[in-house]
Amino acid sequence: MSQDKKTPLPNPLPVEASTESRRDFLKRSTAMSTAAALMGLVPPGVRGSAWASGSDAPEKTEVKIGFIPLTDCASVVIAAEKGFDRKYGIRISPSKEASWAGVRDKLVNGELDAAHVLYGLIYGLQLGVAGPKKDMAVLMTLNNNGQAITLSNQLRAKGVTDGAGLAKLVKAEPKEWTFAQTFPTGTHAMWLYYWMGAYGIDPFREVKVITVPPPQMVANMRVNKMDGYCVGEPWNARAIHDKIGFTAVTSQDIWPDHPEKVLGTTLEFVRRYPNTARAMIAAILDASKYIDTLANRAEVARIISGKAYVNTEVEVIEGRMLGQYDNGLGRKWQDKNSMKFYNDGAVNFPYLSDGMWFLTQHKRWGLLKEHPDYLEVARKVDQIALYKEAATLTKTPLPRSETRSSRLIDGVVWDGGNPKAYADAFKVKA
Repeated sequence: MSQDKKTPLPNPLPVEASTESRRDFLKRSTAMSTAAALMGLVPPGVRGSAWASGSDAPEKTEVKIGFIPLTDCASVVIAAEKGFDRKYGIRISPSKEASWAGVRDKLVNGELDAAHVLYGLIYGLQLGVAGPKKDMAVLMTLNNNGQAITLSNQLRAKGVTDGAGLAKLVKAEPKEWTFAQTFPTGTHAMWLYYWMGAYGIDPFREVKVITVPPPQMVANMRVNKMDGYCVGEPWNARAIHDKIGFTAVTSQDIWPDHPEKVLGTTLEFVRRYPNTARAMIAAILDASKYIDTLANRAEVARIISGKAYVNTEVEVIEGRMLGQYDNGLGRKWQDKNSMKFYNDGAVNFPYLSDGMWFLTQHKRWGLLKEHPDYLEVARKVDQIALYKEAATLTKTPLPRSETRSSRLIDGVVWDGGNPKAYADAFKVKA
């Protein structure tokens, strides 16, 4: 990959940032916990650090957070179900949504305060390629890993079990092979395109790609409307459970510990309700810690399997949530890079390089016509200062740098250093 002069990056962050303002912040939050308890916002056993009055009090105490029925909505759901929200003086009302387009519209028009949402959807809105252009905000990352690409049994019958086999078939039998993703600028579209591109398949010229809401993937494959799809769990495991498809590749095989869903909102909301936004981050950080305690995972799977949330059999969710993978082709393994919600805070930090990566792929596939100022956009969208306040409050470790380095399935390293050169260097692109 060619490399031009690198874009200047921020100085590394210290692991323990200690400023006078943060010490004052913690003192005030502790002092106000008793008042919060008197207000009835704090459940027994968690009365140590809530806001209730003064300058740090949440401006809104009732917040509506949208989610799509996927396993990785868990931290939003658990923050509400287990009372982590009340610890910080708010009540989270999870709102089940039907599609990512619906989440987008409700975020933009203010029907939702925030949402469990696709990373690339937020960045797409910021630049006006995912809907009406609007200043958006990423408050935190909710999870790493835990998505997959499912292929149909019809492809299996033709000898296709992986990317190389699919590439061979597509070139040998040109036809309208159809694959689905969940939103045009979203994570699942980017994993699908990246995987195909790594095997020399042009996802815009050699196959047909459609958009289907996550919960509808299995039903559409069952009636032969598609040959494969990329989606979050449990809808890949469900295809195996229903014997209509198999897992060709997991998203963590494409990019180990990749960013996935975020807690997203509008920049307008953050500016109007900064204390509320901070409280949401803190509550979900605590919920994320709870979920990443392995002993709690079975309970979490049971909770989110209910009709109000994912609405499927608990066993379809639990296996892959525990890292117990079966690809439907006879291979079973314990995945060390299965879905992560906290991982000592490494999951949740809104890395500038993560946001920029999605922009590079939007440019690669022609969704963006010109190169944006990658770093400037990421700095505007990712609410790092607010996140660090919530991290300090919840004793969540901070990384040493606002960027990170990763090697993807094609062997190419992404470190955020030269996004323009990175985006232009791919052989398969629009």
